[in-house]
Amino acid sequence: MGMSDDEIKAAIIEKAKKSPKPQLYIKDFYKCDPDTKPRKIKNLANALVREGELMFWSSGSTTMYARPDRIKNEEGDEGIN
Repeated sequence: MGMSDDEIKAAIIEKAKKSPKPQLYIKDFYKCDPDTKPRKIKNLANALVREGELMFWSSGSTTMYARPDRIKNEEGDEGIN
């Protein structure tokens, strides 16, 4: 049996905080609990958006997830990549 919903949410938040890049694809969170189906991971990530722990970030063609505090810190670097 996989992790509980709260454990998966905590793992998603931790990954979003520690990832070298501030924006992550939903597939990046699948590794938080390989035993959990991707649809459930997506539902939990969307729940975290509703709770304010994550936010959606759009590159224009793709929607990604990010920690709100990391995006604010990175905004000044936009366009440098």
